[in-house]
Amino acid sequence: MKTVKLIAPAVLAAALMALAGCGHKLVAHGGATTIAVYPDKASFDRIKSMQSQGGPAGLIGGMGASLVAKRVDNGTPIKIDNCDAQGCQIEVLDGARKGLIGYVAKDTVD
Repeated sequence: MKTVKLIAPAVLAAALMALAGCGHKLVAHGGATTIAVYPDKASFDRIKSMQSQGGPAGLIGGMGASLVAKRVDNGTPIKIDNCDAQGCQIEVLDGARKGLIGYVAKDTVD
């Protein structure tokens, strides 16, 4: 009986910590229904740099984003591994892309 009294609170505490860490989701902006998830920060930086140049480089950057990034639905739950000034390294927890690991822009994380 003493063992049950010790294990039950430990299991409850572990469950609460797991739930508290899983409260993030992806958020689309400007009428979009999906969010681009890049394979890594270097790909994200390269594509964003090309898009910011405008002209032909911006056009190539836009095409590159559609080829490199995977699209994930708005509101998809995620786990954040780490963040920096531009974005976050995430793992998709549910949906069609469950298990996808990648990098997203910081303003798409809630």
